[in-house]
Amino acid sequence: MPQGSKRAAPQGKAAFGDRLVAEVEKASLVGRVFSSVASRYDLMNDLMSLGVHRLWKAAFMDWLGPRPSMRLLDVGGGTGDIAFRFLERGGTEVLVCDANSDMLERGRARAIDRGYLEGITWIGGDAEALPIADGTMDAYATAFCIRNVTRIPQALAEAKRVLKPGGRFLCLEFSRVRVPALERLYGAYSSRVLPALGETVAGDRAAYQYLVESIRRFPAQDDFSAMIAEAGLERVRYRNLSGGIAAIHSAWRI
Repeated sequence: MPQGSKRAAPQGKAAFGDRLVAEVEKASLVGRVFSSVASRYDLMNDLMSLGVHRLWKAAFMDWLGPRPSMRLLDVGGGTGDIAFRFLERGGTEVLVCDANSDMLERGRARAIDRGYLEGITWIGGDAEALPIADGTMDAYATAFCIRNVTRIPQALAEAKRVLKPGGRFLCLEFSRVRVPALERLYGAYSSRVLPALGETVAGDRAAYQYLVESIRRFPAQDDFSAMIAEAGLERVRYRNLSGGIAAIHSAWRI
């Protein structure tokens, strides 16, 4: 997908897709998007990734390596996809923190349907001000969330704060396509087809338009790696998925 503008937003402003809005307004605007799509969030992920997000999340779990002693914080994971996979892979305790109550409600309902009555704690909270004590988490995971926060550096600083020394940071996010032919194809699909599908399938073209724009504006792999390092996390690495349509970034609190 073509790389978006790297220009910093003016003071007091934040990018909401391709629009500049007052920084204090962005969280509520993003909240409306996700409230609108909460009931069809899984379908949204299928549309945005052509269904491949399931394989990406499996790779995400492979790199995390869940184990019974690991205490995981899943930030922005309201519908439970990462939490369920963590428990299926042998993890026993996961805290799901999401700022959107509709997404959390969807996740709780899905957990009941799947028989997950223990092992998951659902918490309302902002990625930029986590309601989690310092140094208490073995791992911090976030999938398709961090590009939506108002201040990414603050969210990364919070990730470091809540991790124990030796704790793991792992982020799965749409990224910058590295294969030119694929970049053109995926760029056309995302900019032209996705908003139309959003209108037809979910009844909300504007929400999908924002999500496409938020992907385009998200930092490229190396730029995001630098942001993670600037937050004080170390041993930063990333793996491209599907030619860079998505990427997993890994780092540690030393």
